[in-house]
Amino acid sequence: MDSGAAAVCAEKASEIIKIGQVDDVQELQRRLCSATTVPERYIRDGDDRPDHAVVDDERAQEQIPVIDVGELQRGGEDELDKLRLACEQWGFFQVMNHGVEEETMEEMEKAAREFFMLPLEEKEKYPMEPGGIQGYGHAFVFSDDQKLDWCNMLALGVEPAFIRRPNLWPTTPANFSETLEKYSVEIRELCVRLLEHIAAALGLAPARLNGMFGEAVQAVRMNFYPPCPRPELVLGLSPHSDGSAVTVLQQDAAFAGLQVLRGGGGWVAVQPVPGALVVNVGDTLEVLTNGRYKSVEHRAVASGEHDRMSVVTFYAPAYDVELGPLPELVADGEPRRYRTYNHGEYSRHYVTSRLQGKKTLEFAKI
Repeated sequence: MDSGAAAVCAEKASEIIKIGQVDDVQELQRRLCSATTVPERYIRDGDDRPDHAVVDDERAQEQIPVIDVGELQRGGEDELDKLRLACEQWGFFQVMNHGVEEETMEEMEKAAREFFMLPLEEKEKYPMEPGGIQGYGHAFVFSDDQKLDWCNMLALGVEPAFIRRPNLWPTTPANFSETLEKYSVEIRELCVRLLEHIAAALGLAPARLNGMFGEAVQAVRMNFYPPCPRPELVLGLSPHSDGSAVTVLQQDAAFAGLQVLRGGGGWVAVQPVPGALVVNVGDTLEVLTNGRYKSVEHRAVASGEHDRMSVVTFYAPAYDVELGPLPELVADGEPRRYRTYNHGEYSRHYVTSRLQGKKTLEFAKI
């Protein structure tokens, strides 16, 4: 490309990225006319780039546990031990025979993808307010010099009813709300079952965790990652842990964009397993178990060839619940690592903070 054409591309990019505003990444990708151009606000510093400390060993990828929920339901002790080890050693696992109908998952993926493929002016009818977490746009952006993620989001509160913003639920495609309602009911049932098994794996009564959650909070976020001309320079989603108790992810089978930070310091790709859902421990479970189960940093990377979409459900206690390490999980002589706090206060802290690894959990540490 000659200097004149490069200048035109740079001018077009600058028109898209405006001060105080984060624009649509799909639109940015479509309008950029250079195969090597990425706006500066998306380019990560060296240590933060996606090729830093990546574990390529296929054996490491295979170690991410796959749990059979049907076997857990049948009382399989070996599968329960496998779940316990997954929570202790990985903080991530995939679940099969999870009870969410394949048709329901396919319908949800189709409806979400149809929404992201709509013209920009249609998607902008459901705007995410600056500093907000519901609607279409970009969450966790708090400054004009902050590095941006190569991602568009649609985030919606689902349960309890008072957290919903009906004006932000898309009416196009026509079946979107109905599909999301059906999907969310099945995912909620899965979260309840998983927390029963997680409690049992901790030596607690199966109802111990669900019983203290009250009217549990459930929210969904759909992430769309368009192809990027320089995927080695950007991140689809910054490293972070989740503020939930458990998170359930339906990931695109086309590209392994989700990566998990291992204890040795390397990032391991979570390879899609047909029909499986990915589950991870959130900050809330780390606090309740006094650190026995740890929420783990994870991130998303972009592809130069493929778009990628994920549907993420966050499941957490009611906002009025007081949280702290469960007494029966603090061994004699073991220090409490976290204080008791109101979950609503932590939720507000989480959504008003940038995604910076596990920094938000410092809110709860003693």
